[in-house]
Amino acid sequence: MENAFGQPQNVVVLGGSSDIARAIMKKLCAARAHTVVLAGRNQVLLDAAAEEAREFGATKTDTVLFDAEDPTNAARTVAESFDKVGEQVDLVVVAVGMLGDQMADENDAAAAARLATVNFTWPVAALAEVRRRLVAQGSGRILVLTSVSGVRVRRTMYLYGGTKAGLDRLCDGLADSLEGTGVTLQLVRAGVVRTKMTAGRAEPPFTTGPDEVAENVMRGLARGERVIWSPPILRYVFAIMRHLPRSIFRKIADR
Repeated sequence: MENAFGQPQNVVVLGGSSDIARAIMKKLCAARAHTVVLAGRNQVLLDAAAEEAREFGATKTDTVLFDAEDPTNAARTVAESFDKVGEQVDLVVVAVGMLGDQMADENDAAAAARLATVNFTWPVAALAEVRRRLVAQGSGRILVLTSVSGVRVRRTMYLYGGTKAGLDRLCDGLADSLEGTGVTLQLVRAGVVRTKMTAGRAEPPFTTGPDEVAENVMRGLARGERVIWSPPILRYVFAIMRHLPRSIFRKIADR
């Protein structure tokens, strides 16, 4: 149950070994989250994230292994994560994602399908089970990491952007479906973030680090913002970008 200040105490993180998820988790623990269950595909990274959670104030941590390329395990992963919390879950963070290699993957049916599964199908299956469980308990929050790449999809990243756009749009409707249930859903639309996933790539304007995203997320959680932009200026940048004529958008976006 959230504490008297509205801060989540029991947290499940799906994709818990990602750099952004770990940065968010550390700030949540510093703000008095005491139970954290981290689910992901790499046990070594999950163990490191669990150790970080304890260093930042968590008193109980656990891990769950899953493969996001297999959506049939999504419901089991959520169920196991909730069971390991052992109490009411206050917040579920969905930070599952894969960037891929656009130029290679667009001509590879298996690679394109893998990207769609990890970025869209697995999270959708997991969210169905998360929704069911949180609605049954009558409270809780869901935080889903999408991307500004899904706001308007560009040629150079259309596989990643398209799959994130699908998740973003689905979550918008899912949030509406939660009205009156005691459960809420918030989206995080982040720009390019310096992580192991983006290492070696050019940094466009407004590139940030995981800690900056986490700071914006914490402010957005406190304010109950339906969509959390990181950095916040991207809200205004994409208010323009989404309406540009395609010929102009491509000249700007595909550099």
